[in-house]
Amino acid sequence: MKVTHLFLRPLAAVASGLGMAALFPPHGYSQLVWIVFLPLLFALWSLGEGKRKRKAFGFGLLTGLAFFLPNLAWLRTVSDAGWAALSIYLALFPAIWALFAATWGNPWRGEEKGFFHVPRHALACALVWTGLELLRGWLFTGFGWNTYGTAFSESLVFAQAADLLGATGLSILPIFVQAVLLQVFVRRVSQFHSSGLRKRLAFTCVIAAMFATYGYGMWRIFSARKVESIRLNALLVQLNIPQEASRQLVEGFEIHLRYEDETLEGLGVVDGEVIHSLNSPGSSAPKPDWVIWPETALTGRILRMDDGDWATAQENWTTLERIRQGGGDFTLMLGLTELEAEWQGDEPIMKKDARAWNSLAVMPADGSLQTFRKHHLVIFGEYIPLVEKLPFLAKIYEQQSGAKYSGAFSQGESLEPLPVAIGDEKVGVIPSVCFEDTVPRLLRKFVREGPQIIVNITNDGWFKESPGAAQHFANARFRAIELRRPMIRCANTGVSAAISSTGSTMHPEGGRLQELRDENGSHFTRGHLLTQLDIPVDPPTTLYARIGDLGVIVLTLIGFLMGAIPALRERRQEVKEA
Repeated sequence: MKVTHLFLRPLAAVASGLGMAALFPPHGYSQLVWIVFLPLLFALWSLGEGKRKRKAFGFGLLTGLAFFLPNLAWLRTVSDAGWAALSIYLALFPAIWALFAATWGNPWRGEEKGFFHVPRHALACALVWTGLELLRGWLFTGFGWNTYGTAFSESLVFAQAADLLGATGLSILPIFVQAVLLQVFVRRVSQFHSSGLRKRLAFTCVIAAMFATYGYGMWRIFSARKVESIRLNALLVQLNIPQEASRQLVEGFEIHLRYEDETLEGLGVVDGEVIHSLNSPGSSAPKPDWVIWPETALTGRILRMDDGDWATAQENWTTLERIRQGGGDFTLMLGLTELEAEWQGDEPIMKKDARAWNSLAVMPADGSLQTFRKHHLVIFGEYIPLVEKLPFLAKIYEQQSGAKYSGAFSQGESLEPLPVAIGDEKVGVIPSVCFEDTVPRLLRKFVREGPQIIVNITNDGWFKESPGAAQHFANARFRAIELRRPMIRCANTGVSAAISSTGSTMHPEGGRLQELRDENGSHFTRGHLLTQLDIPVDPPTTLYARIGDLGVIVLTLIGFLMGAIPALRERRQEVKEA
């Protein structure tokens, strides 16, 4: 029996980790969210007293490695060492949680007391897990991808509760449900003597939590259809340019030509000729209010003066002038590198030791310019910590990525939305560049009253044709739900899509998926997509937009105390009796 247990518990821990990996792209078995925690919970709760803490930490670490190593394997396209190091680091969080679950959060340790014994331990374990997920999304700049609740990205009814505690808070429900059901169905002869009343109470808690979350989701989806809205027509252009880390494998002039041709085709013009009804006289087909290109789309840079004046490279001007041949007074949004500059006579030149920003540029037809400078920089992608004092870190980067380290970007500072026109209306753009659409604590700072939309431009081409882009998209669409602001995103390799305030990518009038994909369903494709999205005129300010992560932090502390206080009381009593 001991030999069996020796292997069964590690296997159970690995099974839970692999099950969690299966929840996310490229697998997408999100239905498993209701069962994959069961093996790990049983392994931890059934541990004997001998070396309990050490074993629990080891099992939690096994679960974390079994989850993160396959889940983040797409990082190997850039760095094997980075993939392994990040996976090992992230696995420490499930290991720490396992210590809590096997000790203070363990319902099978000691005597069962009180009618709320079962749901109390279940809730404590769920809340502490969720708090640790929040912590890993913040510590050392954070990596908050693929929290347990993110598996609801394709289960939009349950996903609607993200506007209360954020996507991270969605982890609470499935872990709570599994922890309750495991306690009820596993009757331990010496330690588990659940009365019929206590079992009914535990089931009632599960049913009430499930129905409340489902009912809330249905209400949110139904009510979103009844609000007054502004209709946005946006043309998304995606080239699927191959890369090696930050180095694009297509010549700069060719990139410019491709953006020009693909955009003009989307506007209905090829070689100066109208080829479909989009720009035909009297046509009822919608014309785009906005044309959106991905992050760092063009090779030329923006030179920005201290007084706000600006200039850009001639190749950029040529491309901008050509796409305007498509007609219309659309606003162009695209990613460009922005540099500090100054005038030297009539010539704009880059300042000495100029700062550089990864920026979202907004260019209306009148020739004006607004930019948003990216806040949340990617470690070892857009900056390397301490690289000035430890230059060998740049050598390591170049060795691992195969690309030259060209210096760091500076952090942006503004938290003001960008006012952009849609016809005669003005809406506030909540801007995000690259992975910023996976950082909810940042985007909530842009929330204001009045019509708003989240715009994300990104380039997941670093990770080639891997699941990284699909995972990015699954995480990003929760920002629309959390803030109740629709979202439009354009990516070099996908997923380029229009997302409603309920997280749906279906056309507002139904029947059409608004994600740019080829005939085989792959988002790794070149093309353009004319999307339509309704922007609420008077959107609600959600609980998450108001309090951010404070809700999860408070609940985590409560969960910790729910487990710690009774355990400390029992320990004190044992000391007195001894």
